[in-house]
Amino acid sequence: MAFVKVASQSPAGNARARKSPGDAVNPKLTLTCSTGGFGYCSTHVNALRSLDVSVHFSESEMAARKARLLTEMQAQRLDGLLMFNQESMFWLTGYDSFGFCFFQCLYMSSTGDMALLTRSADLRQAQHTSNLSDIRIWKDAAAANPAVDLCAMLEDLGAKRRLGIEADAYGLTHFNGKRVEAALGGFKLIDASRLVSQLRVTKSEQELVFVSEAARLSDLADAAAIEALCAGVNEGEILAAQHTAIFANGGDYPANEFIIGSGRDALLCRYKSGRRALSAEDQITLEFAGVYRHYHAALMRTHIVGKPRPLHLAYHAAAQEALLACEAEIKPGRTAGDVFAAHAIVFDRHGLNAHRLNACGYALGAKFTPSWMDAPMFYEGNDFVLAENQVYFAHMILMDSSTETAMCLGRTSVTTASGSRALNAPDLSLVVR
Repeated sequence: MAFVKVASQSPAGNARARKSPGDAVNPKLTLTCSTGGFGYCSTHVNALRSLDVSVHFSESEMAARKARLLTEMQAQRLDGLLMFNQESMFWLTGYDSFGFCFFQCLYMSSTGDMALLTRSADLRQAQHTSNLSDIRIWKDAAAANPAVDLCAMLEDLGAKRRLGIEADAYGLTHFNGKRVEAALGGFKLIDASRLVSQLRVTKSEQELVFVSEAARLSDLADAAAIEALCAGVNEGEILAAQHTAIFANGGDYPANEFIIGSGRDALLCRYKSGRRALSAEDQITLEFAGVYRHYHAALMRTHIVGKPRPLHLAYHAAAQEALLACEAEIKPGRTAGDVFAAHAIVFDRHGLNAHRLNACGYALGAKFTPSWMDAPMFYEGNDFVLAENQVYFAHMILMDSSTETAMCLGRTSVTTASGSRALNAPDLSLVVR
């Protein structure tokens, strides 16, 4: 079948290396049709990159990430890697889209060649936001099977047989996963779902700048919520104040909805539809994140309207003690399981075993829908060893259904050579309005 190739007429070279945006050009493009081995209709984009590409990191930073991944691929004897996690694509190329709700795949060979297979709706998204020069389109049609298109792309690129695949990915449904396995029967697929994520967990200096900005935004949202908090206010007004604080100061959408619940719903730790006005004596739980360039810094609190109940005071004291105990374990050389154990020991000593959860936090980074939670998670027995320059959200959650009493406290910290350093919520005091 015929395919369409879009090729630049500009001189060879990397336009992104020009010294100023004024040097950038808009290369004239021509369409040429030929018969190729793809077996599908494809747009193959090989345009030079201009300086206005919205990759948020330096070229040296992006090159270092690629080199780290290639080293790991070599260690695992992979001839190539099929990436279906949007987080992997963003980390490696800057590609920024929610188009992973449909089939798309980023391929990188063991020599560092990369190609993205996506839909026509994301062609310009990839051109504008990534450093990719090989962008191919599978065509929406009644009989479309993008897994077959992926196989054709791999054959066209001369891909070798032993390929890692991100099988555990929101961007690869079970339906499409079976299609990929069927279409790539000539390849040996090795599960490599954790390969990029384990590289992403340790942040670069440039990433930590973005995390710090996300933390600043989370504190602005926290202050906005507290300012709006009073008897009679609708939960929607509090949410609006938080989002306004973030967006007005340059922030982004979070990877999942902010969590808000008052009254008996303060015991929930998931978003749900429906709003209520706060009573003269009430409790409200808020879990939210400042977000900058998709990097998250989360924060969680239960606030009190009116007079706090004795249980609120007792539970808050236990939650603060548990949080500080966890943060003492968030340091290089300790495990994610050690952090959970610190949380469990404190709460169990206070007789709160029935009200705590089976996990107490997780890593944070550049995340996409449907969740800002990243690996590793703090739960019993998790032997992941923490290292320097990793970002974690520790949350102490108490849900006493028998008395309908909630108390939650959580903040984000970064691991340093000497221990953890809190990035937001410097004052852990119980807020009473």
